[in-house]
Amino acid sequence: MIGDWLDIGPVGQIAPGTARTLPVRGGAEIAVFHTLDNQFYALVNTCPHKQGPLSQGIVHGNVVTCPLHSWNISLKSGKALGDDEGCVPTIPLRVDAGRIYLLREAVIKGVTA
Repeated sequence: MIGDWLDIGPVGQIAPGTARTLPVRGGAEIAVFHTLDNQFYALVNTCPHKQGPLSQGIVHGNVVTCPLHSWNISLKSGKALGDDEGCVPTIPLRVDAGRIYLLREAVIKGVTA
């Protein structure tokens, strides 16, 4: 099972209310978010509107607001909220013994999606 998951480091590397990026071979980037209620989410780091860097947005609740044009994106589903339409690929994530793991297969698919 461990072989199916990529260990990307300790939970303490991402302060609550912020995100960090993980470059992936092939040029894609994944944003890993840590919410104020201590939840973790991972999305491809590109807003569906104008490809803004979601990792630089404001995290509030389980939503990130894109820094370019203020689109709100659900961290759970990757879907744009409100009147906006679009979706960002999500990456399955789990936390175990204080470490963050991303599903290896989803990371690879996220690069090509």
